[in-house]
Amino acid sequence: MMQKKDFSVFFDKMTEIKIGLNYYTNFQKVIDNINTISMRLTQLNYLVGQKDMRKAVEELWEENPKAFSVMGILVAVRKEHRKKAWGRDGNEYLVYNFFDSVDHIMEFIEDSGLITVLQDKHIKNLVDYVFGVEAGLDTHGRKNRIGEIMASKVAMLFDNAGIDYEREVQSKKIPAINSVLKKDSKRFDFVISCPNKKYLVEVNYYGTQGSKVTEIPRSYMDVAKKINSVEGYEFVWITDGIGWKMAKEQLNEAYDEIPSIYNLSTLQDFIDEILRNSEN
Repeated sequence: MMQKKDFSVFFDKMTEIKIGLNYYTNFQKVIDNINTISMRLTQLNYLVGQKDMRKAVEELWEENPKAFSVMGILVAVRKEHRKKAWGRDGNEYLVYNFFDSVDHIMEFIEDSGLITVLQDKHIKNLVDYVFGVEAGLDTHGRKNRIGEIMASKVAMLFDNAGIDYEREVQSKKIPAINSVLKKDSKRFDFVISCPNKKYLVEVNYYGTQGSKVTEIPRSYMDVAKKINSVEGYEFVWITDGIGWKMAKEQLNEAYDEIPSIYNLSTLQDFIDEILRNSEN
């Protein structure tokens, strides 16, 4: 392994990835999510403007009780979120378990505050309303999108250098590594095989300064220690982003402990090492 650059050089070269406007909202995903429930949302439109809400719920329940199965999205909760709430009976329920009876549905509508919104027609069309809800929920996907952009940049650099790799490999598919990670199983963004070594590569990007960033370095130090204890394997961490500015001390500690850690600016050093080892 070549001599690693000083931490100050590494840290000063942290960069901000340029993003396009399509980063902010994945409208195709929003449209797809709406299309799967639009028929039932249209049926729920019957509740808009109803002064006798219970009577309207009873009528719709008799016509099609399945229409209520999508009602959680009206409070920005998807079924897969498995969010919980306390019921009037003192029991805790998954939000989507409130749609099993007229009584439970009325409890949901009244206690969530939806009854005022529906009766006073603050919402006129539930399909349009949920489009906005889905667009808002999609902002949580930005972390994944920026991670994908970072991984794509790394992949491009590997491709340009003629480096072969596997993408998104689960640690359980590597028995020697799975045995040391145990419950800390991982999905490696890249696995690169050289004649005498396999590099297991984790890639991420932190564009914002959040408290979670300060917790990341220690977890990677632990993973690196376990993987590097297995002969023939090496953990490589490629990370970047101005989010590290508030976690310089923690990142410095990881930089000293993890033999192979790079950002986009220093990644060429890793590429050079791979090319040298591939010739052996």
